[in-house]
Amino acid sequence: MSAGVPLRSVEEHRDNVLAAVRPSEVISVAVDAARGLTLAEPVHARVPIPVFDNSAMDGFAVRFDDVADASTTPAILRVVADLPAGSPLDPPLGPSEAARIMTGSAMPSAADTVVPFEDTAGGLDDSLGEIRVLRTPRARGAHRRRRGDDLAPGDEVVEAGTLLGAFQLGAAAAAGVEVVRVRRRPRVAVISTGSELVSPGAELARGQIPESNSLLLAGLVADAGAEVVLRTTVADDDEGLRPALAAARDAAADAVVFSGGVSAGAYEVVKSTLGPTGEMDFTAVAMQPGKPQGFGHLADGTLLFGLPGNPVSAAVSFEVFVRPALLLMAGRTELHRPVLRVAAGTGWSTPPGRRQYLPAVLDRRDPARWLVRPATAGGSGSHLAGGLAQAEVFAVVPAEVERVEPGAMVDVMLRG
Repeated sequence: MSAGVPLRSVEEHRDNVLAAVRPSEVISVAVDAARGLTLAEPVHARVPIPVFDNSAMDGFAVRFDDVADASTTPAILRVVADLPAGSPLDPPLGPSEAARIMTGSAMPSAADTVVPFEDTAGGLDDSLGEIRVLRTPRARGAHRRRRGDDLAPGDEVVEAGTLLGAFQLGAAAAAGVEVVRVRRRPRVAVISTGSELVSPGAELARGQIPESNSLLLAGLVADAGAEVVLRTTVADDDEGLRPALAAARDAAADAVVFSGGVSAGAYEVVKSTLGPTGEMDFTAVAMQPGKPQGFGHLADGTLLFGLPGNPVSAAVSFEVFVRPALLLMAGRTELHRPVLRVAAGTGWSTPPGRRQYLPAVLDRRDPARWLVRPATAGGSGSHLAGGLAQAEVFAVVPAEVERVEPGAMVDVMLRG
């Protein structure tokens, strides 16, 4: 990364990363254990939704012809059956007969319409003998839910590549699906490098700082739906890095995320250890923060990500390069965060010739016009770890923009 070497574009580096990703293996998981996993094969309904014709209201199952004139001449019907939800009964209904029925109960084969309690003279309090219907249903079949109205057996419920959340799993269960085929969660090791790093809360000697990157990156890994199998910190020497890498392999990590040790300094342990062996390549990317990047893989295919050591740089680099790779590994089809176009609520400076990813907040006080502002008064410094606590988005400013002026429209990458 010496002077004069052209910068690699964000897209070029990201494409290089994604081209090396191998999807995790497909496994079978019970629906009640599949939350947060990505569907590898589409889910098809085993049973229709609804499973049978049923009532949409608490009231009476009737024959429409018996109540067609109820609004002008109340219809007097005899209740011959009572159908709570789950009842297996299918009572016959003769002329001027009805069955009391609860929401979700199976419709009698002889009935075609439901009259709600509130459309009768006595309602629920007078519902097991003779009833008087006072209002004509809006149409034949009123308040009757038809079998398969939502889904028929064999219909696709959830498509492959979908992140399985409560809605998707609820729909699969409603369609009678017990087991789904998903991609295994990617397993990730997080290794923070730096001889200056000590545990949070420890007494700090001159030159030391609390170690935060491993916690930050482990959280981002978990947020991406992957599993953290190792989180550790090593000093700036080969003696610590190689054993940590061996521990990651012992934990069957699919990817290792390093923070620090990838720049142009004299003690860049990741670069000096894994660069000469050809296991990682190191480059400069036209972005700020996050210019120094490393990427490669071990002989067994384990991916190696080298991120800068400053916390904001590490967070941005993860969002732009590591997160899409983990999502692709997990089988997701949508790899990138949603982006909105929002007006700048204030002005700020941008780095010449590099795309800026600025930790920012959204001002929602005017619902008709959201504004975006830097998360801290310090701007876009890669060392400003405290500002990450306020950051809810990244403002993404193209390399050719020399300065963001108040009111200018800015792309905002959402994080939640």
